Amino acid sequence: MNKLVAALALGTAGAETFVEGGVLGLTWKDCGDASTKAKISGLTPTSLTLGQKTTVTGSGKITEGVSDGKIAVSLKASIISKTYSGDVCTGQTFTLPLGVGSIQYDGVKCPLAAGAVDVPVEVLLSSALPSSLARAAITVSATSTSGDKLFCMGINTAPQALGAGDHPIADGKTKVNAHHLIDAYNGVKDTTWTAGHNEYFGDMTFDDARVLMGTALSHISEHLDSALDDAAYASVATVPAEFDSRTNWPGLIHPIRDQQRCGSCWAFSASEVLSDRVAIATGKASAVLSAEDMVACDKTDMGCQGGSLPNAWSYLTNTGIVTDTCMPYAAGGGTVPSCPSKCVDSESFSRQKATGGYAITGVPNMQKEIMTHGPIQVAFKVYKSFMSYKSGVYQKHFWELMPEGGHAVKMIGWGTESGTDYWLVANSWGTSAWGMQGLFKIRRGVDACGMETMGPPYAGVPAASSVVV
Repeated sequence: MNKLVAALALGTAGAETFVEGGVLGLTWKDCGDASTKAKISGLTPTSLTLGQKTTVTGSGKITEGVSDGKIAVSLKASIISKTYSGDVCTGQTFTLPLGVGSIQYDGVKCPLAAGAVDVPVEVLLSSALPSSLARAAITVSATSTSGDKLFCMGINTAPQALGAGDHPIADGKTKVNAHHLIDAYNGVKDTTWTAGHNEYFGDMTFDDARVLMGTALSHISEHLDSALDDAAYASVATVPAEFDSRTNWPGLIHPIRDQQRCGSCWAFSASEVLSDRVAIATGKASAVLSAEDMVACDKTDMGCQGGSLPNAWSYLTNTGIVTDTCMPYAAGGGTVPSCPSKCVDSESFSRQKATGGYAITGVPNMQKEIMTHGPIQVAFKVYKSFMSYKSGVYQKHFWELMPEGGHAVKMIGWGTESGTDYWLVANSWGTSAWGMQGLFKIRRGVDACGMETMGPPYAGVPAASSVVV
């Protein structure tokens, strides 16, 4: 019964794809019959953490002494079906194939007297394990040389829901869409959101994806001198339970865009907020404003290497930006073209400015600002799990301590889902390959990931007219 882990690991030879890290839960049953000499009473522990050495102990009680015998282990997982056998009394060390790890089985000291018996084995499995073996059915049985049935144990393995102290293993070389991570996110008890494969990240590792998080974060406390005070929102008496800028101003909120492989989220979200606010202020559909203008021409920020919200709004206030048709996005590959002085088409090189760029303090003021003037720009700390978001109200998991970077986005509303308050936010990772058609919900009122204080939240109102340069 102690070779269950050997069976699990040895079965990996035929597998093709691997997952990294994670926890496998173990469940068992006694599969002996009336003639079987031993009854299985337990297996400890009830889980294995990949990448860590674990002592697994099988417990049972045998009614007759054993002087020799054979042990057989059968494994079925996906298309794999294998059986292994060995001497129940002889200790041996298995070096597992494909670098999967090792297991030391000490055997039992024969002759073994009738009564209780515990047999420990030391198991070290690599943090990489074929995904086809995440769910396996294993049967472990032993017979004496005379043919008597000694014991029979059935074991099932499955990815285990995470509990306190458990966490999946991932580093910069781990794929964003690694199955063990998505399983771990979805296995958390009482989670408020669903994770899944997002094709936006394809085969990218976290090191590859980090370039997208290009926002320098700073706390609202550092920007109180540029924030509107509460009196500015005194005329807004009531904040509704839910709000969506798209339904409040139909046809005036611009589509979600794609920053591609450039850390230009700071420019996309700022230009998108100003685009929406121009349309809302005039009451009619307006042109998409150019994120490329900010990436290429705002020298206080760093193009594809990042920027900050206050600097972005300073540029919008002092310089302004042209339309997207005048200066289309060309930095998606990570290289920023030079700042042009004329449009690629025949339109005039006319820049739309903002007036009075300002920080926004606190949840009520953020809501009132959105209700009054339209979407606002916010930024937050991105943790690995956010990249796997598919639906629900996102919040990072307890084991996530170090963010991958800062990210700026456009906040368009709020609401409550299944008792959890949320912000409704437009990302800049396209509409077809990430999240809810490019949108996400994140927990509201608890400063989730710094959404309500970092960045800090920022906006401005459009100038009455554009300026021809």
